[in-house]
Amino acid sequence: MDVEQQIIAPQPGPQTAFLSTSADIAIYGGAAGGGKSWALLLEPLRHIHNPKFGGVIFRRESKQVTNEGGLWDESEKIYPLVGAKPRVGDLQWVFPSGCCLTFAHLQHETDKLSWQGSQIAFIGFDELTHFTRTQFFYMLSRNRSLCGVAPYIRATTNPDADSWVAEFIAWWIDQDTGYAIPERSGVIRWLYVVNDEYNWFATKEEAEVAFPQLAAKAPPKSVTFILATLEDNKILQENDPGYIANLMAMTYVDRERLLGGNWKVRNAAGTTFKREWLTNFVDDVPPDRYGTRKVVRYWDQAGSTEGDESAGGLIIEQDNNIYLADLVCGKWEWEERNNIIEATAEQDLLLYPDVELWIEIQFANKENLTILSRRFRRFNIRFHQPTKSKLERARGLSAAFYRGEVYFVKAHWNRKAIDQFVSFPPEKSGVAQDDIVDAFSGGYNRLLTLEKSGGGIPQGAQASVAKTPSRFTAPSRRIF
Repeated sequence: MDVEQQIIAPQPGPQTAFLSTSADIAIYGGAAGGGKSWALLLEPLRHIHNPKFGGVIFRRESKQVTNEGGLWDESEKIYPLVGAKPRVGDLQWVFPSGCCLTFAHLQHETDKLSWQGSQIAFIGFDELTHFTRTQFFYMLSRNRSLCGVAPYIRATTNPDADSWVAEFIAWWIDQDTGYAIPERSGVIRWLYVVNDEYNWFATKEEAEVAFPQLAAKAPPKSVTFILATLEDNKILQENDPGYIANLMAMTYVDRERLLGGNWKVRNAAGTTFKREWLTNFVDDVPPDRYGTRKVVRYWDQAGSTEGDESAGGLIIEQDNNIYLADLVCGKWEWEERNNIIEATAEQDLLLYPDVELWIEIQFANKENLTILSRRFRRFNIRFHQPTKSKLERARGLSAAFYRGEVYFVKAHWNRKAIDQFVSFPPEKSGVAQDDIVDAFSGGYNRLLTLEKSGGGIPQGAQASVAKTPSRFTAPSRRIF
C-alpha cells in the first residue's frame, strides 16, 4: 500500500538561508508575512533525534503563544508529522527520542531570573523587538549545551525604530533609508560585548586580535541578519492573496514597517496623516440614493477654557466613501459646552433623523455619567470611554485617507482641521492639539460598528433608538 509522503522543508530564498546559516545568533525579519515564525518552528527539527537536546522558544507574553494562529497552533501543523506528542498544559512537545521543545514567555523583566542555572542548547525569540536588551543577553548566558549540539540562538522580528534591535543590527540596515541592505543580508559578523558596548568585526581573527584576553576565555559570537519580505513567502501569497491588501490598509508608518521593512520610520507629525492624502473636497454630500447612509456626530470634550478644545465632528459614510461634513469646536466652560452640544444635537437631528450622537468620556464615573445622560436623554446620546491610545484610534481613518476614500465638505474649518491632522501625533504633550483628530477618528470608528453601537453603553445612559431613513442631504456648516 502506498503511503503518502509529506516533506517538511523551508521555501527557497531567505527562509532557507535562515535555516542554513552557521551563525551563533541569526535574526530573521524585516517585514510581515515573510514566513518567519514557521522558519523558527522548523529550526529545532534537525536535532530531534538527539535525546539530550532541548530548546525553548519565547514570546513576550504567554497569550501570544496560544492565541488563535499563534506559535502553538502552527506547531500543531508540524510536530505531529514527526511523531511529537503535546503536553498542552506545559506548552511542550516531546519527540520520539525523548528530547523536548518548550514554549515560554518573559512577560516581566524579572521572568528571566526563573531560567537561572538553565542550560539551553537552542533558544528562539519570536518578535525579538518585544523583548528587552537585558532579557536577550541574560538568556544568551543560559545558551549552553552538553548535548553535543553547539548552543545557538535564532530570532524573528518586525522593524521597530525605537527598539534596541535597531541598534544591534544597524550594520545590515541603510541608516539613511531605513531599509535592509540586500547585499549584506546573511553576511556574518563577529561580536564582543565589552562594558555594555558592541564591538563588531568582519572576521573572527580580527575580534580575537582586538581582545586577546577575552579570546583566551571564549570566542566571539558570530551574528547575522537575514531579510524577509512578503514576496519571499510564495505559499502565503497563494493561500491568502488578500493579505497584502490588509497590509496596504494600515497607516503609513505601519505599512513602511510591516510591508516595506523600514527600520527608521517612526510615528511623528506628518506620518499618520500625510498632507497629500487630504486633498479630496466636495461642495456637499451627494444625495443618498440607495438609503445606505450612516451618520455619526462624535464629541471629544474638554472641561474648561484652558488647554484642549472641545470638538464635535460630523462624519458620514455613504457609497463606500467617508465625508467629514461638519465641525464644531472651541474652548468653553463646562455648562456652556453642554449647551453647545445640546444645540448642535437639535440641528443634527433636523438634518439627519438617524444620526448617532456620541460623547467621549475620558475619566468616567457614575456621577458624571448620570448627570450627562439625564441632560441629553432626549437625544439618545451615547457615551464612549476609549481603551486604546489616540494613535491606535486614528489608524482606521488614516488608512481610509490613504485609500482616497475620505472627503472634506468645503467649509471654513477645513484648514484648521487639516493643519491638525498633519501635525498628529504631537511630538510632545501640549505642544499641538489633537482634539479634531480625536473627534473625527472616534466618529469613524463608531461608523464601522454602527449596527452594534448599542453595546457597551453605560446603563441608563440612553434609550433604544428607532432608525429612520434620512430625508436630508445638506450638512450643517457651523463653527461656534
